[in-house]
Amino acid sequence: MHIVCLYVQSALEVYKEMVLLYLEEGRQQVNSRCAHLEPWQIIGVTVITTVGALWVKGFLFQQESLTSRIKKQCFRLIRKIPFVGGAIQSQLNKALDDMSASLFTLKEGMSYTTELPSKGLSQAKVMEKIKEYDTLNEVKWDKGLVSGAVYWGDESLTNLLVKVYGDFAWSNPLHPDIFPGVRKMEAEVVRMACTLFHGGPNSCGTVTSGGTESILMACKAYRDIAHERGVKHPEILAPVSVHAAFDKAAHYFGMKLVHIPLDKKTMKVDVKAMRRAISKNTAMLVCSAPQFPHGIIDPIEEVAKLAVRYNIPMHVDACLGGFLIVFMAKAGYPLAPFDFRVKGVTSISADTHKYGYAPKGSSVILYSDKKYRQYQYFVAADWQGGIYASPSIAGSRPGGIIAACWATMMYMGENGYVDATKKIVSTAHKIKTEIRKIKGVFVFGDPEVSVVAIGSDDFDIFRLSNALTSKGWNLNTLQYPSSIHICCTVLHTQPGVADHFIRDVKEQVAIIMKNPKEKTTGMVSLLVSQVSFVLQSVHSSHWRGTRGYMNPNATNANKNSNICAAI
Repeated sequence: MHIVCLYVQSALEVYKEMVLLYLEEGRQQVNSRCAHLEPWQIIGVTVITTVGALWVKGFLFQQESLTSRIKKQCFRLIRKIPFVGGAIQSQLNKALDDMSASLFTLKEGMSYTTELPSKGLSQAKVMEKIKEYDTLNEVKWDKGLVSGAVYWGDESLTNLLVKVYGDFAWSNPLHPDIFPGVRKMEAEVVRMACTLFHGGPNSCGTVTSGGTESILMACKAYRDIAHERGVKHPEILAPVSVHAAFDKAAHYFGMKLVHIPLDKKTMKVDVKAMRRAISKNTAMLVCSAPQFPHGIIDPIEEVAKLAVRYNIPMHVDACLGGFLIVFMAKAGYPLAPFDFRVKGVTSISADTHKYGYAPKGSSVILYSDKKYRQYQYFVAADWQGGIYASPSIAGSRPGGIIAACWATMMYMGENGYVDATKKIVSTAHKIKTEIRKIKGVFVFGDPEVSVVAIGSDDFDIFRLSNALTSKGWNLNTLQYPSSIHICCTVLHTQPGVADHFIRDVKEQVAIIMKNPKEKTTGMVSLLVSQVSFVLQSVHSSHWRGTRGYMNPNATNANKNSNICAAI
């Protein structure tokens, strides 16, 4: 043993001498090459090289990808060319004018109120004016002609919600000591939702104002967790079909959204591509159940395995169909596991104001464990007004909405939700089956829930959108690829509505197929292309759904700043 130690010590000494020899040789080489340089030159080259290296690193490694920045810079340069820039601005103005004309046409004699009345109106007068505003609605949503938007509108439920909201109209969950009833109802809404999504005893959550806020809260929590483990540039890995609220979260919270491609046949996220995209900066993985554009449920179990393997939080966005998928098994339409039963799923967002049938402005963000939710909170301990804490983005929140949400869930009960789910899903499946029989169009993937997306390899699908619009239908128009979809609600389960839709699609496709190469005309198709053009001009946007909001009082000079995507 002693001989072995002597041998190792001797070997180490030889190795040390060789290292010192190489270092000395290197020192002499550097000195000989710098012998003709003055000290200021050596210092100057060192400083310039260091600054240059830092600039290159900053240029290459930013939140926004290099490709995206190059595209934007090229577009800015192109817009500076006098003739091209003028033509682009002309198209922008035309698109904005067209949208203004289509969205904000008032009836003859009507105008916008721009200032307070000098004397308050009586209740009777206010209600008279309310009726005037109600006449502006020309879309027959109550007849089942609208995709999504209104998910029920049941009269008896509406009357209940109005009464409940009135009782809690002045309450504010920001003050739980003053309004303990609202605090209790919020806790019960969250707990009932956790139970529906098979959350364990440590599952928890918060009521939010909608799907966007629920998604923002999950992203904020996972960003802070990533920061805590030393990640400076957290990344969200999500399918290209994921809702644009994730783009908003990335923009707000200084994160990078990495879009993962879909399988072109199934329209589900490519799991292998997601695995390749995982890096040390990955803060969260995302799947949809289902996604908005095509109504497809992503392979949640497969992605969850990646989450477990790489120890990354995983969010399931069930904002659209969350309150359908939890009841589908009991309605006779079983699904693959998608919730907290799946190891690796750490959070779920679901909108109570969609298929939960609660009033607009309510959603839930749920976590598998309290250790995730604590990163969602905001606390200011040294504010002069005292310790300020809030569980979500809003400070004051409408207690009436929470109360109405609670009342809806209690009114519906499991039997009510199961019955509504059975009607909606069977209607969507009927539409899917019948549309597949029509020559000239196809259904994207194999939608299992409530959304059926339609495309065509033979003609511009927006021609069908225009034709159906002329028949009174109001559908969602999609892009990348061009398509349209119908989001089925309880209203579409009314007798004859689904048959009416199928019949209109069949008739209009037959007409279009007589001349499939004809160019698309009509406001719907123009708005889709123009909105896409405007959004890409103002800011790079590749969300697949198209819905918009614009300020009616905006002038041509500032309209660009008044267009945004809406959930």
